Amino acid sequence: MIETIEVETDSSNHQWSPFVGEEIHALLSSKGFADAEGNLTGNGERILDETYRILSVCGDPNATENNETGLVIGYVQSGKTLSFTSLTALARDNHYQIVIVIAGISTPLFSQSTDRLRRDLRLDLRDDRKWTLLPNAGGHEDRATIDRALAQWANPTFQNDRCRTVLITVMKNGSRLRNLSELLLGLDLRGVPTLIIDDESDQASLNTKARRAARLEREIETLTEDEVSTIYRRITTLRSRFQHHTFLQYTATPQANLFINIMDRLSPNFIKLLTPGDEYTGGLQFFRAHPMLIETIPTEEIHTPSNPLFEPPETLLKALRMFFLGAVSGELSGGRGNRSMLIHPSRLQDDHTRLFRWVTSISESWSRLLKSNEEDEKAVLMSEFRTSYNDLAQTVSDLQSFEDLTDENLIHTIEYTPIVEVNARQGATPRINWSDNYSWILVGGQAMDRGFTVEGLTVTYMPRNLGVGNVDTIQQRARFFGYKRSYLGYCRVFLDRAAIDAYNSIIDHEEDVRNRLVEFDVNNKHLDVWDREAVLDSMLNLTRSNIIYDDLERDRFGNDWFRIRAPHDTDDLVTSNRNAVIEFLTPKMSLFSEDQGNPNRTEEQRHLVARIRLQECLDQLLNKTKFTRESDSNSYSSLRGNLKRYLVDHPDEECLIYLMSAQSLTDWTSRMRRLNETDEIQQLFQGRNPRVGDVIYPGDSNIKDENLLCIQIHKLELRDTDFHDVRTFTVWIPEHIGSDIIRQT
Repeated sequence: MIETIEVETDSSNHQWSPFVGEEIHALLSSKGFADAEGNLTGNGERILDETYRILSVCGDPNATENNETGLVIGYVQSGKTLSFTSLTALARDNHYQIVIVIAGISTPLFSQSTDRLRRDLRLDLRDDRKWTLLPNAGGHEDRATIDRALAQWANPTFQNDRCRTVLITVMKNGSRLRNLSELLLGLDLRGVPTLIIDDESDQASLNTKARRAARLEREIETLTEDEVSTIYRRITTLRSRFQHHTFLQYTATPQANLFINIMDRLSPNFIKLLTPGDEYTGGLQFFRAHPMLIETIPTEEIHTPSNPLFEPPETLLKALRMFFLGAVSGELSGGRGNRSMLIHPSRLQDDHTRLFRWVTSISESWSRLLKSNEEDEKAVLMSEFRTSYNDLAQTVSDLQSFEDLTDENLIHTIEYTPIVEVNARQGATPRINWSDNYSWILVGGQAMDRGFTVEGLTVTYMPRNLGVGNVDTIQQRARFFGYKRSYLGYCRVFLDRAAIDAYNSIIDHEEDVRNRLVEFDVNNKHLDVWDREAVLDSMLNLTRSNIIYDDLERDRFGNDWFRIRAPHDTDDLVTSNRNAVIEFLTPKMSLFSEDQGNPNRTEEQRHLVARIRLQECLDQLLNKTKFTRESDSNSYSSLRGNLKRYLVDHPDEECLIYLMSAQSLTDWTSRMRRLNETDEIQQLFQGRNPRVGDVIYPGDSNIKDENLLCIQIHKLELRDTDFHDVRTFTVWIPEHIGSDIIRQT
């Protein structure tokens, strides 16, 4: 049977059909994504398809005006740079005249991105003059260069294939962005199709004064110059120079971009999700599929003011042994690429220096001892290396023999592996020339966080605390993600228990966000209608608070009762909810029987109960009842979303339905309840009876099965009101079904 799937498109995001030309094909071929005949292979086809779909919702270069803001989400270390270099190439194929890449808040990151663009587009290896690269453009010569390039495009007698696309890379720095904006001022940019790519767009670009504006009750769309942060202001000014441009935000941590106010000038209106290649290994592989790769650093081995360490902890020694053995193995296997170790203790340079000195001292000591005649001490060291070897052998199936790894090759690897402190202590942050050595050990903090690529990273030692627990910050520290499947068994990640728990929670959060956004990607739906909510463990924060204009709220589902506080809030819905309950129950009453309990219970303490498929309850009951009070409707929506996600993996799950104080559908005792000062039900649950002594009735809160989702349906009369026969729910969510939800009203 052939199934036809219709893809809906949203007219708010106008699509066009890009031309796939020689620029994008040559780039992908040069990256090894084509066969001998020049046909793109699997990963090449995937990248081309995603690039095509991204450009198709950017501005049509044949239009005269365009102003779009899009968000492109990848995974950490998954190839976002290749995506936007491919997009740059395809933009050239489609006669985009200017491409601006806002790249990096530091000189090393800016240089890394600029060099990558230069290399991927082969700018130094070609003489066809189709590109003009201007890093940090700002001078008179740059202005003249841009002017000449645009004049070529504007000349109808000059062939488009001979015109130059101006490629500008600019550091994410207030002065650099201002210089570029001033350079463009006065140029005739009418009708000039332009692509502005903001790499790591959640970092520094967003308005860090948004929360302050909210506290002062300022309207976000009318904020003055003094009420927005500098880089945010520079970016919005840069965008204002172009009548025809698309602003594309690239990031692996989109929490801030997604949860800023939808009226914000940088709030995205379309979304595209990147798919990593087959060799990618991210959080799911490290923390779920291969948990043996994760090592726990005990609390007592983490340096803090209250727990100062005066010598290297055992886990650091183990990490170094694992790294050196893996590096020797890699060299014996051909030595392609690099093998590196990252040590990330904190953001403080003093911590870097302490670890740097420890590692340097350890390497020198081991090298000296292995070359010495001190047989007893050498035997102890070799015994420790053998223990680490046995650990490594559990995850590397073709590991060479211990003897092959511990001859003079081990001495050479320990002796000649550079140990580099990567920070600005000595002035500029050192740049790593990866081709100089096969193995490297890098010690640092912020400089190796977001955007920094550690080539061939195998061992990570990160005794760093979670700080305030911002998801995007913690996620960006995972430099150990990447294209490592071919040598995944050599990888080890040393973290403390809190960090391991955090990454496990972040994996759930990340996959939940992507799943919620798939339909917006596939159908090009406008993000303004996306419900701003996601799964997020209560131990974590979504992002830094200063960029969030609207309040965030949390719902905790799991091992607790969910209650509707004001089921009477709208007259019409009291009736429609009553009808929905009766319509749901009528064909199912034969399934109900009286619940078990003390025979001395009163009629009001006797209930009917039935076991029904949870999917039926969601579709036919919970989704058909509505509650309008904001405190109820938002949480109720979150509850239903939580159950919907759970049922994807557990479609046959059953639940218990209790009809409280009912003997039949027509013989259902109404319970009298009072409203409090906020017009909400003061006390829904009937308590234990008696309060002391032998229990006749355990109380409504104990009418449940701990391991099944349980729905209690109550029939209420509200004292001193005109509301009668009000139906409401309480829902018991077991721990294994529940989750923590963060949402924005």
